[in-house]
Amino acid sequence: MSPTSPTANSSAYSAHGHVTFLGAGPGDPGLLTLRAVEALAGADVLIAEPDVLDVVRGHARASVSTPELTIVDDASTTAGIPVLRDAANLVMEAARSGKRVVRAVTGDPGLDGNAGQEMLVCASEGIPFEVVPGIATAVGVPAYAGVPLRDAQGTDVRFVDARSASERCWTEVGASDGTVVVSTTLETVAAAAGELVAAGRKPDTPLTVTVAGTTTRQRTWTATLGTIAQVLKQAKVLPSPEGHQPVIAVVGERSAAAQRDQLAWFESKPLFGWKVLVPRTKEQAASLSDQLRSYGAVPHEVPTIAVEPPRTPQQMERAVKGLVTGRYEWIAFTSVNAVKAVREKFEEYGLDARAFAGIKVAAVGEQTAAALVEFGVKPDLVPSGEQSAAGLLEDWPPYDPVFDPIDRVFLPRADIATETLVAGLIELGWEVDDVTAYRTVRASPPPADTREAIKGGGFDAVLFTSSSTVRNLVGIAGKPHNVTVIACIGPATAKTAEEHGLRVDVLSPEPSVHKLAEALAEFGARRRAAAVEAGEHVTRPSERRPGGRRRRTT
Repeated sequence: MSPTSPTANSSAYSAHGHVTFLGAGPGDPGLLTLRAVEALAGADVLIAEPDVLDVVRGHARASVSTPELTIVDDASTTAGIPVLRDAANLVMEAARSGKRVVRAVTGDPGLDGNAGQEMLVCASEGIPFEVVPGIATAVGVPAYAGVPLRDAQGTDVRFVDARSASERCWTEVGASDGTVVVSTTLETVAAAAGELVAAGRKPDTPLTVTVAGTTTRQRTWTATLGTIAQVLKQAKVLPSPEGHQPVIAVVGERSAAAQRDQLAWFESKPLFGWKVLVPRTKEQAASLSDQLRSYGAVPHEVPTIAVEPPRTPQQMERAVKGLVTGRYEWIAFTSVNAVKAVREKFEEYGLDARAFAGIKVAAVGEQTAAALVEFGVKPDLVPSGEQSAAGLLEDWPPYDPVFDPIDRVFLPRADIATETLVAGLIELGWEVDDVTAYRTVRASPPPADTREAIKGGGFDAVLFTSSSTVRNLVGIAGKPHNVTVIACIGPATAKTAEEHGLRVDVLSPEPSVHKLAEALAEFGARRRAAAVEAGEHVTRPSERRPGGRRRRTT
């Protein structure tokens, strides 16, 4: 049984609460453990360091309390601001009131930060607690940088925090020939390298320095102990107001440039760090955004259309009642929004998926089919080829009075849908109830900073999935900058983009959003390979705009 199960020591928990000290890893949300996700789902109070709040918040309940964590320091004490409280006080206050508390820290509770002190406070007051280990920053970051810490010979590995390292510590690691993992900052990494050289390490010992490790902002520099200061200066990383950023430096032969070139799996993803605009709602873009993330991209969803109920609901109401009374042989869904509209009408009448019994169901494509399955309906027909109205007609059977007792099809769709499917079904002998299930209207403009990024070249690519997304995005946010890569789902969408003065760089081989994302990834891979072959630094498209290169490390 899980140590935080409500049935375990329930009387003690209700009286004293319970605290879970949870390691959230170095930054990549995918590195949370299964146990961490389980603990977050049961939390009443979530107390997280600012750097990891976004990583863990999505796994907690909507009702979870997230008190702001502010560490009291000498400056704030001197200023006499009584509202500032430290982490231990926040944890204890919640636990004493009987709450289930999750205290989330960066990396691992036992290796990163000072969670041990908070555990001692819990122990002294008899408050039960548990520890959920996380991926330690000093372990996870080198793995994402392509720097293995040990090899077949079992090399010794030492971990050093440069902020608290004593002279004796530097002397010991300097005398060793093993791998040294140093936690420091951009502006102090050269000083740490100097400490190692002074303690006996050779100046030509290989060194890697990684900032923002395990995130899509990760960047790694390869140098030696003697050249790291010069390398960071030539890269225009220092001097910089960002010099306080924490870094992980790995010292040893396994961080040599030749080896890292072969092992840098994360930063060599085809769209690594690309900010990609997806003109769809979060619901529509969910699987597409996940696919883009797998290529290393940072998707940014911007809705270009809004969905509203039909102006007159009577037609839709009659059609839904007709489903129940046996008026239709088929119902055809041409979008996720159509599924949503019918589902909402069902819920309004107290119906569920059982109302589809005896009715054949068609879906225009995989995403629409997935929405139906989530509703509890397995579609009978999904196009085997092109996922479109034309593709659906290719597989749709003609009406046969012998095998089809009813000749009518219910087609719930948008008010601006084309007539392709209606005309095709009539030609196949079917009667069609073409019903407006929802209206599509142009969405409100995105926030000012998003509009500026679109027009100013802040996005590396835009995925256009229809002609309407081109027209609406330009209408509500302006035309994308000429450095932005434009990717279109098909020839008609590409033509609309060109009519709006956009240069189309990527054309999907098939009218599928996932094939479109795949085509963009292939474009990014070719672009990256060309830069590497030419001996150039790999940059993102947005870094080609004036001033873009200076923002590379933010």
